[in-house]
Amino acid sequence: MSSRNVLFATLLATIFSASALVAFGSHGAAQRRPTPAPIPNDAPPRPENNTACNYQEPIDYLVRENFVVKWRQSPEEQAARRALHEKAIRWRTEHFGYFEGFGQASWNRSTPSDNAVRARFMGLPIRVNAKIVPALQCVEEQIRTECGSTYTPGRLSGLRTSNTYHNGEVSNHVYGIAVDVDPTLNTCCMCVAQWGDHPLCQREVSSIYERMEMPSCWVHVFERFGFYWLGRDALQDTMHFEFLGHPDHILKTQGPPPAPTAPAAAPTP
Repeated sequence: MSSRNVLFATLLATIFSASALVAFGSHGAAQRRPTPAPIPNDAPPRPENNTACNYQEPIDYLVRENFVVKWRQSPEEQAARRALHEKAIRWRTEHFGYFEGFGQASWNRSTPSDNAVRARFMGLPIRVNAKIVPALQCVEEQIRTECGSTYTPGRLSGLRTSNTYHNGEVSNHVYGIAVDVDPTLNTCCMCVAQWGDHPLCQREVSSIYERMEMPSCWVHVFERFGFYWLGRDALQDTMHFEFLGHPDHILKTQGPPPAPTAPAAAPTP
């Protein structure tokens, strides 16, 4: 095992060992479920864009919160959201590759693995869909320009060959369009129970930014270039960014992205 992997394994064991001690203590009592953290609407004005990439917004029907089905929704809304989810799966398949079990192979004869390349982001290796590499390069350029050098990531996660979502959902990691930054330091407090035991998740906070090591500046930069931060989702997955913009309009030389349209199904609080 390399020294980097040894360091990562040690860090992971330390974090979850500390969590376990706090969770069960001397009385064996489990910790409480975390309270969702407030998410500030604090994005600063966008500076003049001097990068090679277009600024762009996520496509609404690709955003998880707009298609996830919840039990309290009416049957009509649930049906509309399922249709929206199918539309999102078809988009991802057509643009990034067919992942078995979701959509149809006839929509794209290639797989996400076929379309993946090894790239580097903030000095670290990552495997992602080739189409989003220019967007990551523009994000890195602006992070280095605007966000200072107080935070240096130690680990990234990109393409996965197995799906980590349940209930009919499919992770954007399998398409190679999602990036996790320092999974042990930037929390996902509302994901699985083990994450909720993380010390940062158990702490009462005034902002979700207090539950992660990554500076909020990184979030604001990613969001300019078509990435959606899953910290805004009900999962509060602060490590996770997914490219939900137009992959054929990332670069300015490809022309501006189409104007956004209203979501077909409005999210229910």
